[in-house]
Parts: sequence; C-alpha cells; structure tokens
Amino acid sequence: MQKQTLLTGQTLTFHGDPFKEPWEDCVRTDSAGAVLIQGTKIIAVGDAATLKSAHPEARVISYGDDLICPGFVDAHVHYPQTAMIASWGKRLIDWLNTYTFPEEARFSDPSYASAIAARYLDLTAAHGTTTAASFATIHPMSVDALFSEAAKRGQAVVTGKTCMDRNAPDDLRDTVQSAYDDSKLLLEKWHGKGRAQYAITPRFSPTSTPEQLSALGALWAEHPDCLMQTHLSEQTDEIEWVHSLFPEARDYLDTYEAHGLLGARGLYGHSIHLTPREVDRLAEVQGRVIHCPTSNAFIGSGALNLPELAARGIPLGLATDTGGGSSFSMLRTMAAAYEAAQHHGHPLHAAQLLWLATAGSANALHLGAEIGTLAMGHYADIAVLDLRSTQAIAQRANRSGSVWEDVFATLMLGDDRAVRATWIGGACVKQ
Repeated sequence: MQKQTLLTGQTLTFHGDPFKEPWEDCVRTDSAGAVLIQGTKIIAVGDAATLKSAHPEARVISYGDDLICPGFVDAHVHYPQTAMIASWGKRLIDWLNTYTFPEEARFSDPSYASAIAARYLDLTAAHGTTTAASFATIHPMSVDALFSEAAKRGQAVVTGKTCMDRNAPDDLRDTVQSAYDDSKLLLEKWHGKGRAQYAITPRFSPTSTPEQLSALGALWAEHPDCLMQTHLSEQTDEIEWVHSLFPEARDYLDTYEAHGLLGARGLYGHSIHLTPREVDRLAEVQGRVIHCPTSNAFIGSGALNLPELAARGIPLGLATDTGGGSSFSMLRTMAAAYEAAQHHGHPLHAAQLLWLATAGSANALHLGAEIGTLAMGHYADIAVLDLRSTQAIAQRANRSGSVWEDVFATLMLGDDRAVRATWIGGACVKQ
C-alpha cells in the first residue's frame, strides 16, 4: 500500500461556480482542514482531527494558518517566450517581429527547447502553477521538449505545434501540408499519454492562410477530443488587419468558424474587442474565452469585460500569457483581473478570482474532472499560500479579522514568496 500524506491548514474548496451563484454558497474555507494524499491523487478532504484519527499512519505536514488551495492552472501561455519576458513593449505586431519571432526561431535546436521547457516549468512551479496550456513553436521538437519535461515531473500540460504559413519570417513558416502532418504525428504521439493533452494550434488568423486553417479544422474534426487554441480580437489594429486579409468574413471569429475552428473545445485567448455576434456565437457553442489581463495591460490591448461574458454563460479561464504577460505569477494575474474588471465597474471577490485561476481554468481546458479543485479522486496538484508572506501583507492581515480580506491582500500584493509549497501529482516540488 502506498504511503499516505496528510496536509493540514486552512483548506479552500469549491462547490459551484461563483459567477453563477453567490460566492458564499459555493466557496468555503475550513480553518482546521486537511487534504489526504495517496500516490498521485487526493483521497480525502475534510476536518483535520477526523482525518488524523482515521489515518494514524499518514505522514502529517502542518501548514498552520496557510491556505491549502488547488494548484493554479494557467490557460494560455507561450513557454518559448520565457527568456524574453518583460521586453520593452510596442504594439502587438511590432512586438512579435522584434522579440517573439527571433526567439522562437531558436527552438529549431532541441537542446535549447529542452532547456527552456525545464526553466519554464521550474519558474512556474515556484509561483504555484501546476498546469499550463502553452503554444509551442513551428518546430515539432518544441512540443516534444515541453511534453517530455512535464512527463518527468508527472505534470499535466497542454501544448501543440504553432502553425504559420504566412506573415512570418521564412524560418518560422510551415505549409498547409506540413502543419497538418506535423500536428497529426505529434497528436498521435502525445495526446492522452500520461497527463499530456494536445491542442491543435494555429497562432492566429493573420499568420495562416485560409487553406491552412481549413486543414487544421479538418484535423480537429478527425480528433474532436483534442483542444484547439488560438488568439482572438486582442488589439484593434490586429482586427483591422484580419478584415483586410479575410474581406469575406463577417468578423474575426468567423475566420475560425468558416474553417471548422469554432467549438466547445476551442480556447480563444484575449477576446477583448468582440462584436455582439461573436459573443452570441461563443455563448452558443460554449467556446472558451481565456482572459490574459497582465498581457492586455502590458501590450496596451485593452481591458476585457469579463463579468459581462460570464453573465452570458461563456466559460472562462485565466492566464499569464507569458511572455506577452509581464509575470509568471497567477497571483499577479488575479490582481490584474481585478483591476481590469474595475474598469467596467465590477469588483471581483477574492473567491471569484481564485476560482478563475483554478477550477475555472481547469474547466476551460476540459480538465475539471481531474484538477482545479481539492476533491477526492483529483490529482494532488496543490498550492499552499502563506497569507503573511511579506511585511506589507502581514501588516494588512493583522488588521483584517477576516480570512477573505487576508486572501485578497495576498492576491493583490503577493508573489512567489507567498507560495509556501507546490505539490504536483502528489510530489512536493517547492517547500
């Protein structure tokens, strides 16, 4: 029998969606809670004293007043941009040409791809992130690198070969046929193996011809259990460019829909400047909108009206979008999401923010049955937050008198110092 480990502290559990019902009814904390781990999975969540009594042989790790919560799920990133994060920003297209494309060209070297994949997973684990959905580059070895490194760690990741056959440098362009063939081979090699999930990945409409989009739509139809990830309506000048490249399209979303790339397993990053028709269609098909607030602010894209999309029933995820985003931290991303919602007059509660960064993103990735909540049978992917990690946060907590005020202070002011421990698949990777 595998040994058991009991984590004790304040536990955070979800029992519903705090954007669909009052957060008080579906998000709970237990000041004397515990999580029991055996192997890679959670086998019980409940009262610490009760679980200690029922499992006297379990190794006990006490986190005191720290908050034991699900590991963070980052639903839209670019791991190949790890080394160029926080590059001085211009508009999106200039930023891609100046920084992104030259860096991504380096991933033709498998050793470089492997080194950056390991660095990315190390950096994000230090920030409490246990799962990420990442774009790779056009190079198949960039996909192999991230999946291989994650497999060593027992970690769930989503990734796919980025496909571009126009409006990109010569060394970063593939073709209609190679995009289909490479993606299919990678999908068959990795999808569903261990904790790997493949995502068919056209970068965005401007860098794919209609023929390539159709080929990838056909591949998705052949493998409908896969995810599809791309970008949508990030900047206004980008939208104008899309209109010039696809004059027959009704709107940006239609450039995907017309080629078989709209569906419930589609992840649409940014989605800031949507038309009413686009909102209607995303709500109808349950396409996932991934909110990238730090990136939206850093590159000057705008502030997504997330509460409005939530009210329409569109499934939502949260993401750092590194390296367009300026931080690997989902804490910083939650703070930015709060700030973006304030622009639209909707102050998000700390419970809603934590749900977005965990269960919400897990549901967006169709992994909600495995990760994103502390529940029996889920993977033991866990982040432990020190709610007094710095002097500034501690002095705020000393005055609050409320666990939710303490949590909110950590979300607004916290960084990797606030992450006391990170557990991935039952193994502690930061302590």
